[in-house]
Amino acid sequence: MTPPRAELTLPSPDATCALAARLAPRLTPGDVLLLSGGIGAGKTHFARCLIQSLQEMPEDVPSPTFTLVQVYDTPAGELWHADLYRLSDPDQCVELGLADAFETAICLVEWPDRLQDLTPSTALSLSFDAGSADESRQLSLDWSDPRWDGLVAELLA
Repeated sequence: MTPPRAELTLPSPDATCALAARLAPRLTPGDVLLLSGGIGAGKTHFARCLIQSLQEMPEDVPSPTFTLVQVYDTPAGELWHADLYRLSDPDQCVELGLADAFETAICLVEWPDRLQDLTPSTALSLSFDAGSADESRQLSLDWSDPRWDGLVAELLA
């Protein structure tokens, strides 16, 4: 059976941010979002907007490209933002504590292909690609866990 898939066009960075802000309050600890796409596709912008929308006082949200992981305390629970671009082995993900965070925190993971067998089967995958218009993005959402069925339907409504 083919897992569910949804696709939508985000016409601008503001639309990307608005989608992230609509998704954010529906997330709970144990939710994992896998953010895929090339460099400049909008992964970090989406993550930044999502994190800021969960903060009581929105603060600067740096890209974790060099730190690998940034951890935030939010009213929704602990949130981990990971950028795995520089990792070469899934064991490095375990060393970072990601395997445990997948169970106890909200996790946003950029470059999730680096996880390999550690990829949570319950994750929601969001794949960003350049759209046909300047600054637009095509977003594909894929999942297998029924937890995401209603949530994705709400986002698309």
